[in-house]
Amino acid sequence: MRVVVALGGNALQRRYEAADAKTRGRNLQHAAEIVAEIARQTDVVITHGNGPQVGYLALAAANSAGSAEALDVLVAQSEGMIGYILERDLAEQLPRRTIATLLTQVEVDPNDPAFRTPTKPIGPVYSDIEAWRLVADRGWRIVRDGNGYRRAVASPEPRRLRELVAIKILVDAGSLVICSGGGGIPVVVGADGSLRGVEAVIDKDLSAAILAEGIGADALLLLTDVQAVLTERGDRGRAIAQATPAQLREFRFAPGSMGPKVEGACRFVERTGGIAVIGALTDARALLAGCGGTLVKQSNDPIRYFEGAAGD
Repeated sequence: MRVVVALGGNALQRRYEAADAKTRGRNLQHAAEIVAEIARQTDVVITHGNGPQVGYLALAAANSAGSAEALDVLVAQSEGMIGYILERDLAEQLPRRTIATLLTQVEVDPNDPAFRTPTKPIGPVYSDIEAWRLVADRGWRIVRDGNGYRRAVASPEPRRLRELVAIKILVDAGSLVICSGGGGIPVVVGADGSLRGVEAVIDKDLSAAILAEGIGADALLLLTDVQAVLTERGDRGRAIAQATPAQLREFRFAPGSMGPKVEGACRFVERTGGIAVIGALTDARALLAGCGGTLVKQSNDPIRYFEGAAGD
C-alpha cells in the first residue's frame, strides 16, 4: 500500500506556541515518530504545511534592515528547513531506510484570481488590535483564524509538480521521500519556458492531492490539529465520520484551512478511486486503520457522523 502523509503546518506548530527552534524541533520529532510507525508497515511519501513557519520567516525578513525576501524564496527556505529536520529525525527511527528531501517547484497560473483575493493564513495569531495595526502599518490583508487573526497571502491553484518524475523514480526505488513542502515553491512559466517565482503560498493539501495521484498512491492521509471535519465551527458542528466527495460538497468549509483539506481529499478520491482521511496527527495510525477521523471515499452509503460532542 502506498500512502501520502500530509502534515499540517498547524499540527507541527500549534496555535499560540512559541516560534523557537526548541519547540519546532520537539514537534517535528513527535511527527517523525508517528510517521515512522506508518512507514514500517506501508510505503510512505511525506509532504507538509508551512503556514506558521513561512509567516515567521516573512515577519523576520520584514523587520530586518535589508531588503525582504520574496515569498517563493521563503517557501523554499521553510521547505528545506522542515524537510531537513524531518529527514534527520526519521533516520533515527528508520536507520535502514533511504530517505530523501526534494525541493519541489509547483506551477501556478499567473492570472489565477487568488492573487486578487488572498485567503491563506500564515505566521502567528494576532489580537484584533495587533492585526489592524499591521493592516495600517504594512498594508497586509488579515483574516480571522479561530479566536484571533493572521496575515493572509495569495494561494493560487497548483497545476503541476515539476519534480514529479524525480519523486516517482525515488519512491519506486524504495526511498521515503519528503517533498512538495508548504505546497511547493510557487512558479509561473513564461512564453519562452523560463521560470519565475511569485508572491504566494500554495495550499499543501491541494498539492498533496496532485502528488498522491501522480505517484499512484492508494490513500491520502491529511493530518492536522483537529480530530475530524466539522459541519460547522464551534459547538453546533457535527463531526463527520464518513462521506463521499459529493456529500462533503454540500457543506461550506473555511477557505485557507479546512476548505482546502476537504477539497484536496475530494479531488484525490474522485480522480483515483482511492481513500482519503482527515484527522489529528496524534491519531495517524488509527486513521489509516479506519478508526477515527473523517473518511472520504466513493460509496452509496449515507453520510455518517460521530456520536457525542463535536470533535470529541
